[in-house]
Amino acid sequence: MKLPSLFFALCMIITSQQLAGMETGGVTIPETISLHDNDHVLVLNGAGIRKKFFMDIYAGALYLPAKKTDATAIISDDGPAAVDMHIIHSNISKEKITGGWEDGLKANLDQDRLDALRPRLDRFNALFSEVREGDIIRIAYLPASGTEVRINNEQRGTIEGNDFFRALLEIWLGSSPVSKSLKAEMLGLD
Repeated sequence: MKLPSLFFALCMIITSQQLAGMETGGVTIPETISLHDNDHVLVLNGAGIRKKFFMDIYAGALYLPAKKTDATAIISDDGPAAVDMHIIHSNISKEKITGGWEDGLKANLDQDRLDALRPRLDRFNALFSEVREGDIIRIAYLPASGTEVRINNEQRGTIEGNDFFRALLEIWLGSSPVSKSLKAEMLGLD
């Protein structure tokens, strides 16, 4: 193979890998996503694996308008953002999913703030059902409407308020994240 042909082939391989995004836990994470309002294209900030008791549960990916490494700045923002959860575990019951939200919020919010969010959290929890390996949960914040939940691209519902979405982000990015390594990976630090 001549040098120009080899160079061209190498450039094509690198370009195709950049378009595909990254791979983590056997899951290909897209480099960009478009939210369903079609007004927002978000870039992959970072992604990693949520493990529990040595089992891979999901690949979590954080998407923002532009990459940021400051968790406090991300949590205090009011622009569009999304978290995708690519399910790796064979199945996760609705009770385990909603219990995870509850535990993550209790670890990061004071009781008054949690009580204020409770009616919306109850509506949010009602949007979920059992998920299986290969399913994708997308929790996206759209400034015009709120926190939209999609499972396998099927819209399940929307919960109003930027404060609600930012509280959810604290599950992954707060002072007591569900996983310190996943937090660092979602922030693009690992």
